[in-house]
Amino acid sequence: MADNLFQRFVQSAPDPEKAFLLPPGRPPVSFRESFAAAARFAHVLVRHGVVPGDRVAVQVEKSPEALFLYLACLRAGAVYLPLNSGYTPSELAYFAGDAEPRLFVCSEKNQAAIAAALPDMQFLTLGDDGTSGSLVTEANGAPTDFADAGVSMSDLASILYTSGTTGRSKGAMLTHGNLFSNAASLKDVWYFSGRDVLLHALPLFHIHGLFVATNVCLIAGAAMILLPKFDLDAVFGALPNATTMMGVPTFYTRMLTDPRLNRDSTRHMRLFVSGSAPLLADTHRGWQERTGHAILERYGMTETNMNTSNPYEGARIPGSVGLPLPGVDVRIADKNGQPLGQGEIGMIEVRGPNVFKGYWRMPQKTQAEFRPDGFFMTGDLGTVDANGYLSIVGRDKDLIISGGLNIYPKEIESLLDELPGVEESAVVGLPHPDFGEGVTAFLVKKKAASITEKEVMDALGEKLARFKHPKRVLFVDQLPRNTMGKVQKSQMRETYKSLYA
Repeated sequence: MADNLFQRFVQSAPDPEKAFLLPPGRPPVSFRESFAAAARFAHVLVRHGVVPGDRVAVQVEKSPEALFLYLACLRAGAVYLPLNSGYTPSELAYFAGDAEPRLFVCSEKNQAAIAAALPDMQFLTLGDDGTSGSLVTEANGAPTDFADAGVSMSDLASILYTSGTTGRSKGAMLTHGNLFSNAASLKDVWYFSGRDVLLHALPLFHIHGLFVATNVCLIAGAAMILLPKFDLDAVFGALPNATTMMGVPTFYTRMLTDPRLNRDSTRHMRLFVSGSAPLLADTHRGWQERTGHAILERYGMTETNMNTSNPYEGARIPGSVGLPLPGVDVRIADKNGQPLGQGEIGMIEVRGPNVFKGYWRMPQKTQAEFRPDGFFMTGDLGTVDANGYLSIVGRDKDLIISGGLNIYPKEIESLLDELPGVEESAVVGLPHPDFGEGVTAFLVKKKAASITEKEVMDALGEKLARFKHPKRVLFVDQLPRNTMGKVQKSQMRETYKSLYA
């Protein structure tokens, strides 16, 4: 039998009848039922011509069936391609053109619009709650056993698209081995076991909710309370039945505004984890004062999964993302890849079994991002203290992380510059108390133009996913530039750093 990620999930499962998923309003779903549902879905994929190595693009809402589809792709040897549910049809056309999926699984409500943008694509659908759609209909009555594809740890399990330096997204190729090594490591360092119940309010199209939360629970034999989204009432309602929670900083800042958050309501919890964006030191301190728990912050990215973590036992330092995970090498280097000393700021570079295979169909870009000795250049700037704790001090690129999601300014600027009345634009991320960073657009109007902030927002409505929309559009006489004519975004971030305070 081949050794791959799904086989490791099966081997790790406890009593097959133990609950794996606890979706509100629906009966619990056991590990046996989850694997059987994945088998039925895998039969449907094969029926539609999917063979090992084929890409299956997925843009659906969060549901147990969405997770069964992920497992079905692993069982069939397909490459799972999750796409943000907020992407517009025009954005999806790029991903489909680049990845060339054999099959596209989308929400029932969006099929007509997506099919119009992708006229030659083969589609299956899934209802928002997962209980309807052609995928479910075709799976009804299918066998609950499946001859899993003979893929190995070195084969691709998923492609996740991440921002590119020119605004063009790149497909990060993640293998079964990449995902397993990281899940197994996190299980150990965070002490996950079959006794745990994870409160899962994260999206499933992102590495955090899919590969960190879900894979760790599968490897540990833990259960998940699968909330459709983050909602304060739902979170506090589910909290008494959980032992752990993973979230983005926005989750914790919102919970801190709620009087239900206190030592009594969190006394039974074992662990709170934060990631996908920097956690403010004030949030860390405020949470500890209110609950007695220190949030555990970690650091990862699409291309590498998780790299470092504050310790489960030991000091969790506000503003630090902790120590390298077992088997992961992390160094701070200068522009030539030479290691820097303690306290010096440089590029964070990573090497280990967690690091991706490369960018999909971009061999030159892949080669450019790796050092000859195998270290991947993350694009983040950091420093390591005397105890080996890593702190991130900035990003080498202009990437914005808002609500835990990556947003590249160039894509937004290109659309803004096309608008009538706009001379030029610049988009930056500014500190935001809720989202970590707020997307902010600065526009210079053409002479005599009368374009307004609302008109700009409306014009972006059908062209960009909602999470990429600027929180504010500000009009300025000119953009600050250096002597070479380059826009000084650092100056803009400094001048307007209190805009959302």
